[in-house]
Amino acid sequence: MKKTGYWFVLLAGVIASCSPVSSFSARERALVRGGVAEDPFRVLQVTNRADSLLLRVPCTDVQNFADPLLARCIERLRKTLIVEDGVGIAAPQVGISKNIFLFMRVDLPGTPVVAAINPRIVNHPDTTVCFERDGCLSIPGVQGNSTRYPWIEVEYRDERGEVIRERLEGYSRRGNFTAVIFQHEFDHTRGVLFIDKLCDLPKEF
Repeated sequence: MKKTGYWFVLLAGVIASCSPVSSFSARERALVRGGVAEDPFRVLQVTNRADSLLLRVPCTDVQNFADPLLARCIERLRKTLIVEDGVGIAAPQVGISKNIFLFMRVDLPGTPVVAAINPRIVNHPDTTVCFERDGCLSIPGVQGNSTRYPWIEVEYRDERGEVIRERLEGYSRRGNFTAVIFQHEFDHTRGVLFIDKLCDLPKEF
């Protein structure tokens, strides 16, 4: 092999090793590619043993924001949320163990649905509240009161990969409960369900 040929092959190998790969496993890629982009996912249920085990798996971060499967995954999650008539849905609820979820901004005009990728809760108060009538698409027909922070400071990336930092507030169904929606979906990415955080409201509530 000529010297120039050697360096070309070496450079090609370095470039290939640095190229971003899909953030999704082979099983997850097949799941995201299934059907068409407008098809909703099947929502995992705790009553199914295999589903319940997947719901308890902590998720990993998205590494490649240029992966076209990321956009397709978010689009199908959005469709699933509409079909299921929810206010939030996390990727692990459809069998994708990635730090991705959608949450409804009930604090904003038009209640837009926002994608949160690689979310973090970076600050919160020491006190908690007992949020009334929490529920979950993966635990149909069940409601309970859950322990939540009244406000949180969060950091996540949007669908373009841009970093978003903001403070979310609200913990009552009588008005704004955006902070609770974020916490609920964030818990899903940690393998935590709202039934793990049950609490009792005061008798006069």
